[in-house]
Amino acid sequence: MTGEPGRRGGLDEQAVLLAAGLADLAVSTLGSAVGVVRGLLRRSDAAELAADAEHDLVARGRLVMDRYAAVPPAHLEVLARHARARRAGDDV
Repeated sequence: MTGEPGRRGGLDEQAVLLAAGLADLAVSTLGSAVGVVRGLLRRSDAAELAADAEHDLVARGRLVMDRYAAVPPAHLEVLARHARARRAGDDV
C-alpha cells in the first residue's frame, strides 16, 4: 500500500490509512492522549495542528498497513532462491 511521496490516494485508501493511523496512535499513546487533547484545546493554532495531525495519522496508517498487510514471501520460493544462489556459487 505504499504510494509515491506526496501523492494523495483515493478517498477509500485515505480513510483506511487514517483509521489505521488512529488505531495505532490510540494503542501506543492512550495514556498521554488526554493531556495532549487538553493542550490542543487551549491553542489558537488548532486548525494548523489538526492538519499536521491528519498528515501524521496518514503516515502512521501507511506504516501500519505496510507492517501488517504485507504478504511474506512464499517459503518454497525463498528456498528455491537460496538453492539457485548456492548452485551459482558452486559453478564459479
